Amino acid sequence: MNSLKENKLKIALLGNPNAGKSTLFNALTGLNQKTGNYAGVTVDRIDGKFKINQENIITECTITDLPGTYSLYPKSLDERVTCGYLLLENIDVALVVVDATNLKRNLLLATQIIDLKFRTVIALNFTDETNLQNIKIDVNGLEQDLGVPIVCIDSRNKVGFNELHIALLKAKVSTSIFYDVASFPNLTYKEFVSKGLSTALNTEENKDKIFRFSQLNYLTKKHVKSPNELSLKILSNKIDKITTHKVLGYLVLLAVLFTVFQLIFFVAEYPMGWIENAFLALQNFVHDNLPEGKINDLVVNGIIAGISGVVMFIPQIALLFLFIAVLEDSGYMARASFIMDKLMRGFGLNGKSVIPLISGTACAVPSIMATRGISNLKERLITIFILPLISCSARLPVYTLLIAVLYPNDYFLGIFNLKGLALMALYFVGFIMALLIALIMHLYIKPSEKSFFIMEMPVYRIPQARSIFLTVLNKVKVFVIDAGKIIFALSIILWFLGSYGPGDNYSDLAKQELEVKARPMHPLNDSLRKVIQTQKLENSYIGVFGKAIEPAIKPLGFDWKIGIALITSFAAREVFVGTMSTIYQTGDSEDLMSIKEKLIFERRENGSPTYSTATCWALLIFYAFAMQCISTVATTKRETKSWRWAAIQFFSFTALAYLSAFLVYQLLA
Repeated sequence: MNSLKENKLKIALLGNPNAGKSTLFNALTGLNQKTGNYAGVTVDRIDGKFKINQENIITECTITDLPGTYSLYPKSLDERVTCGYLLLENIDVALVVVDATNLKRNLLLATQIIDLKFRTVIALNFTDETNLQNIKIDVNGLEQDLGVPIVCIDSRNKVGFNELHIALLKAKVSTSIFYDVASFPNLTYKEFVSKGLSTALNTEENKDKIFRFSQLNYLTKKHVKSPNELSLKILSNKIDKITTHKVLGYLVLLAVLFTVFQLIFFVAEYPMGWIENAFLALQNFVHDNLPEGKINDLVVNGIIAGISGVVMFIPQIALLFLFIAVLEDSGYMARASFIMDKLMRGFGLNGKSVIPLISGTACAVPSIMATRGISNLKERLITIFILPLISCSARLPVYTLLIAVLYPNDYFLGIFNLKGLALMALYFVGFIMALLIALIMHLYIKPSEKSFFIMEMPVYRIPQARSIFLTVLNKVKVFVIDAGKIIFALSIILWFLGSYGPGDNYSDLAKQELEVKARPMHPLNDSLRKVIQTQKLENSYIGVFGKAIEPAIKPLGFDWKIGIALITSFAAREVFVGTMSTIYQTGDSEDLMSIKEKLIFERRENGSPTYSTATCWALLIFYAFAMQCISTVATTKRETKSWRWAAIQFFSFTALAYLSAFLVYQLLA
């Protein structure tokens, strides 16, 4: 019996933006890397592994998904990542993904890779669409002229993967030369490209591209036969007459956003209620079956109460990610960038800023990284700076809770969900403020280079259910795990700080509570117990701390309990809900109402609602503007390579949040 042999293969995955590169990466490795039907999704190198088993030889492949680039003349930071990796890393095979429906444009990069003398394989992607469009490609003839293996694949449906595996193992260096660096006779093409990374070789770059395109024109005419009118492009052009119209385009975008926010509340309302009731039932079960004492109190009012404050919002988070993924995968996101370009330029941005801004509704961290696709340094800096003002998914639990307290069952005109309208308003407030700050920066920061906006419009495609599902699952998992770890730790800390206190006051109140509990059940005893529990919370460590910071936030309509939640949520915005759940359960260990009901019934000393309209809107506006996310601060520092911009961003947005909340409360109170 033959024993298996093992080899290793290091693969660089390259291609134009929107060529299906990241989808192929996911399919090969099984990793849930983000994919989307618009340019600039992959903003950094991503590594993965897969194995090829051929003739009793197992080859372990390490594949690196590099940012999409149109050529080896980088115009943006993500394109420089790709070029730098090719020139500095020792790779075994360059796997170039080519959109078969746009062969001439995509083969420019492929011929440059071939001239770098890498062992190269070309993956001809979207062959399912070439069949639909009746495009005939002479693969064998093209393969002979290019001198490298070409494999027809459909990355979305995993077609042609076995042939791709074989081609990777048999990859070779082409003997073809597509551009001779005549003006640099002592340089190899690899040295020429390396020189181009640090010097402006504009003349040679233009010569290179012109010469290559003349050859590619010849190759595509020779090997590609297609009808004059392509069905998918015709359909896309017809749809674009509406979606990219100078007036109708904006109306379509508003209608899409309006529908999304309405559905986020309408569809998610029922599963959220089920999750909330399930956690209340779990709290009751644990409370009744665990022995009375500190462990019971910790599990019920600390851990379960804290975590339930985030888990119950999973349906809304999942819906938000679902809608974003569908817009990306269908090709509509590119249209949104196109129609917004003219508007954005007036604020010192361009159409490419729209993709990070819309993606920022999911999370600011990858969106800040996505700005690498913006070649103009001034526009990229402004986009990075304003991105935290776009309401992300971490704010959604805070918004949902407070809006539910404000408008429990209200509808506008008897049809539209008022909660959905309020949510949409908060997103628009953040976006408008982002544009105003961008305008201020645009007026004071002098441009160092010219700005341009080039984006290739993909055809509309039906979103792939599997890709959408994996994207949503991965994003929700990351959200829950990241938030869950923080909330789990903070819930225990907050429970401890709320269950113990300094001095004799807390000890005396604890003794009084035990005495009242031992008395027969009576309404007066029950009322007295609640008064004592409130006094206990105020005299606990967390109460003492909250009272100390209360004078600073009282002008905003916030009490000491809200103050504690504000402080803890600087670790992550969604922690606000978990903190409030823990604080209010700690205050009354036997009253297991939902956190929403507790906030609705909470009263000040004068008997007025603690969470009045003025207080709720002040708190909503505070969270719409405050930069309460450590990860975002760190990412800004990483992308700008300076703590200066990260510090300005953090302190200016915190001040903006405070002043805005103050004005809102004073106007509505």
